[in-house]
Amino acid sequence: MKKEYIIPIFVPHLGCPNKCTFCNQNKISGQMKQVIAKDVVDTIEYYLSNFKDDNKYVEVAFFGGSFTAIDRKVQEELLQAVIPYIENKKVKSIRVSTRPDAIDKDILKMLKKYHVKTIELGVQSMNNYILNKCKRGHSVEDVKKASKLIRMHRFVLGHQMMVGLPESTAQDDINTAKELIKLKPKIVRIYPVLVIKDTPLQKEYENGEYVPLTVTQAVERCKEIVSLFNKKKINVIRIGLQNTEEISDPSTSSSQVVAGPFHPAFRQLVESSMWYDSILHEIKKINTKVIKVKIIANEVNINQIIGHKKENVLKLKEMYDVDVVIEESKDIKPGKFKLEILKTYE
Repeated sequence: MKKEYIIPIFVPHLGCPNKCTFCNQNKISGQMKQVIAKDVVDTIEYYLSNFKDDNKYVEVAFFGGSFTAIDRKVQEELLQAVIPYIENKKVKSIRVSTRPDAIDKDILKMLKKYHVKTIELGVQSMNNYILNKCKRGHSVEDVKKASKLIRMHRFVLGHQMMVGLPESTAQDDINTAKELIKLKPKIVRIYPVLVIKDTPLQKEYENGEYVPLTVTQAVERCKEIVSLFNKKKINVIRIGLQNTEEISDPSTSSSQVVAGPFHPAFRQLVESSMWYDSILHEIKKINTKVIKVKIIANEVNINQIIGHKKENVLKLKEMYDVDVVIEESKDIKPGKFKLEILKTYE
């Protein structure tokens, strides 16, 4: 199996027609200047020189801004810079992130010409009231129309949604996931809202108008949403913003995060909590008091089963007085586990 590598190229705010209340891409990316073709070439060369695997799949990804809302000439210059690497087979494909209201047939035709494979739409919410509240500048109907066009033109469709937006309840977030499922994306990213410096949301937070989710609340919402996507075999490729110098604990001097459910291992918290629920469900099905169990699983799932800082193992002991032994087995498929009772009360 080929190892997948992403070469990220950030185009902060380039193409965005407005500024959402929660957004400051310059702060998030740590990048203030706009990207030109030479920057694309330099970035690709840097990453290629550091990739070690010979058997690899490399994709260039334009993140951060609304790529297809950029001036058409600039779009083509940036994409053209990648083409030589595709022609010499050093890069396999391109992905772009953009706004739902910046997609039409002409744009898609142009992207196809430059070997763009994946288009991710910044949806954030499928509730028009919440979109307006956050000054997104697009509608739910724009999301539906763009998603349909992208799939019709045989691109890989991706969606990005946010959890905990101003006035968005847990049910609103779940409804957004359900509406996105109807549009049949192949991939999804889920981002709990963080309050970033120098944004309108920071002012709302400081004025007491916005209360961010706690880490626990964000985990509870996200695990239910992830479960919905998993059932439909939609690949959740990210949960939470990537931990960087800028996106880090608010107490650190370099962090641009003011408040919100930041955690350096947020995805692990969500997935571990989902494993905990599944294991506890199986234990409760046993018609006797269990003292000790063995959980047998594929090695790829062991860390999530144990939990962040052994949280799951410790919680089962503290809450239910159950000792847990973990065993790896290649015979167990990823995502599955086998439970064996080692000891019960007489």
